Amino acid sequence: MELRHLRYFVAVAEAENVSLAALKLHVSQPGLSRQIRDLEDEIGFQLFERSAKSLKLTAAGKVFLTESKAVLQRADDAVKKARAVARDGSGEIHVGYAPSLTVQILPPMLRAFQGEFPQVRVTLHDLSSEEMLAQLGGKKLHVALTARPPEKILRNFSFVEFARYAICVAVSPLHPLARSRALTLPQVAREPLIGLTRKNYPEAYSQVVKLFAAAGHKPHFAEEHEDGSSIIAAVEAGRGLALVPSSLACIVGARVKLIPLKPALPPIPVGALWLKENKSEQVKKFIAAGKTP
Repeated sequence: MELRHLRYFVAVAEAENVSLAALKLHVSQPGLSRQIRDLEDEIGFQLFERSAKSLKLTAAGKVFLTESKAVLQRADDAVKKARAVARDGSGEIHVGYAPSLTVQILPPMLRAFQGEFPQVRVTLHDLSSEEMLAQLGGKKLHVALTARPPEKILRNFSFVEFARYAICVAVSPLHPLARSRALTLPQVAREPLIGLTRKNYPEAYSQVVKLFAAAGHKPHFAEEHEDGSSIIAAVEAGRGLALVPSSLACIVGARVKLIPLKPALPPIPVGALWLKENKSEQVKKFIAAGKTP
């Protein structure tokens, strides 16, 4: 049995007429009738009840029709997936990501994508927002998982949002403020603050300064670190407080307390960013994996 036999059978079953099915398939009527007979001989039962004027599916034929359509659909899907990989050549995509913001997004996204496309290699790059934008523009990255950039930057990019995270205060469990149900920016301003390095993350540094300025205060940066894990370690050691996304709740455990700000600040929208001109099927599928529940 070959796929063409299933396609011939489906066409005849849907048309309930060999002549009409032959026209649709661009084959001769006698040839099509012979193919259906050969298929019935091979599987060992009749698919159709035949009369001089009609052609009806048998009970077994109805079941075989449903299963044949499913097999043909699977075959078509396999071709589409393989074609997508072949079209993009290398079978590899480069993804930039911000660890602190994507800790809840990236693992299930990778599982969903690799489950559907195990042959495509996903290379991850831990980068700052500025580095991701530069490498997307230079076509060194295919997609970036990051906070939504300003509108003026989005002119050349597409962005799809996956989640929004509140800004919290990370506090050592031994700190006096750890008992608080909520903290204000003035309270935080009186404490040493731990943040990302202004050299590598100038935008993040500027945003924190603006947040405090809007509340009439100036942050006192006691330490600057290269990544979120170092910031959490410093907070745990009691060296200061930090403003962090609520996404970190799933990994900090009892090491630090994440306390809400009051009044709450606008949440951070996080999602996928890519060049508008990038029409890669692999990138589309990878982004779609981020939308999977």
